[in-house]
Amino acid sequence: MENFEPTLVETLEKLRKEGYTEDFNIRFDSLICGDVCLLPHQFEVDKTFRFEGNTNPSDEAILYAISSLDGELKGVLVNSYGVYADEITEEMVDKLR
Repeated sequence: MENFEPTLVETLEKLRKEGYTEDFNIRFDSLICGDVCLLPHQFEVDKTFRFEGNTNPSDEAILYAISSLDGELKGVLVNSYGVYADEITEEMVDKLR
């Protein structure tokens, strides 16, 4: 009997239904979404999901469900990890840990 883990796409769809509708991107010291910029003290990581590629290390990713502290934004951030991870500040590393 095989144990099937949800895929990245399936998890993204589930989070969208939970209201995580924005797509965040990492900038060196913050998260950006359109013209909004969130510094580490302005958001919380609500959930974290790790996905490991079965055959290709470049398929490894972390999915974060994030909400701004002011309650205005809820969204997701997909980032690779390991040697493919984006370069970010230590404060951002600590926040996303």
